[in-house]
Parts: sequence; C-alpha cells; structure tokens
Amino acid sequence: MENDIRILVVDDEPDIRRLLKTALLQEGFSRITLAASGEEAVSACATCVPDVVILDVMLPGIDGFETCKRIREITQCPIIFLSAKSDEVDRILGLAIGGDDYVAKPFSPKEVAYRVKAQARRLGMGGRTGHSVVMAGPVSVDEDACTVRVGQDEAELTAREFEIVRYLVRNAGRVVSRDRLYEAVWGEDSFGCDNTVMVHIRHIREKIEDDPADPRLLLTVKGLGYKFVTGGEEAPS
Repeated sequence: MENDIRILVVDDEPDIRRLLKTALLQEGFSRITLAASGEEAVSACATCVPDVVILDVMLPGIDGFETCKRIREITQCPIIFLSAKSDEVDRILGLAIGGDDYVAKPFSPKEVAYRVKAQARRLGMGGRTGHSVVMAGPVSVDEDACTVRVGQDEAELTAREFEIVRYLVRNAGRVVSRDRLYEAVWGEDSFGCDNTVMVHIRHIREKIEDDPADPRLLLTVKGLGYKFVTGGEEAPS
C-alpha cells in the first residue's frame, strides 16, 4: 500500500516542505519525514532508511548533490531532485551522481507527489506478489527484490539504473533505441534525451562490466541503440 512507503522530503524552505507534505498526504502517503538540510537528511536516512527521497539541490551547508552522494552510501532508493536550476548540465550532473528524477522549480506539489507514485510503482513497492527473475547471460534481475546480479555478485544500482537494466534484460538480444528506452523508463517524451540515457548507461557499465571501456554485456549498436547479450550469443570482439 502507498501509505507504507517511507518518504523523506529535504528542503530548507518551510513553505515548500509544508506544501509537499500536504500533497503527499492527499495522495495517500502517510509516512513522511521532513529535513531542512543535507546533514539532517543523511542523519534521517541512517536512522530509518526511506523508500523515496525528495531532495532540493540548493541547501545550506552541504548541497543537494553532496547530500545525494552521502545518501547513496546508505541506500539505493529513488531520489527526486528539486532545483531552481533547469539547465541541461545541472540535470545531467544530478542524474550522474545517482539521482533518478529531476523537477525544476517552480513546480506543482501534486506533480511531485505523482512522480513519487511513479517511482514506487516502477519498483513494485507495497503491492507486487510472486517471484519473477529475468536473465540475460550472466545477468539476472529479481523484479520482486529489485536486485541485479552478475553471476553471484549483486550490482549496487540506483532505482533508475535498475529500471533500465530490467527493461533491457526483458528485451535481451534485441536492439532498443535510446528514444524507446527513455520513453519506457522515464515515461516521458524522448526529445533531447540522448545525454541523459548515455550518462545512465555509462554508470551501469561501471557497475556490471569487468571492463566498462570494453563492455561485453551491455552493448552499443552504433546508430541504433543498446542491447544486452543473451546466453547464446557472443559479444563482438
């Protein structure tokens, strides 16, 4: 159930914290923790690991990007950045360091609440039953536990990275274009998505490939997109 999901809201502006809490409550979320600084956020995560974090970039003390890095040492839960900066370079930086979504200010609190719901839905929080594992070569994706393993080793992926791997593994052996991948995972129009997808693919390779510069599992098909190799095919030499 949605009211079982633990949400951490981090923003130094009391009015924004209040508005977000109200919007989340209206959407059925009841386990909401508020923090006014990065230090408070990291401490809250260490005390009770959240399921989703809403994180402002412009925070006093340690900023949102540094806070994200520290939270990532504790949990791989989805992190939704809030920022008055809407430049592409700032969005890419947020995604590159472990963020899963990016909302530019001014924003609708209800939109943020729906983005939280989307993250929870994609990870199957509080509702999915059964046990589903999909595989491509040595890579296995446990869709219920939200884990990815390469052989016996678990890869520490962010929520967005997990969704990318899951989608590509479900389509193992097929070429998936960047546009199709973005629209499937982000649920948005793919216009201008190239850099965003490339950043995520690079970070996934750093976590699952023996040599990220010479990938053998997650391949780029030049001019077309990406694909995961299956157990019955060889990666190109």
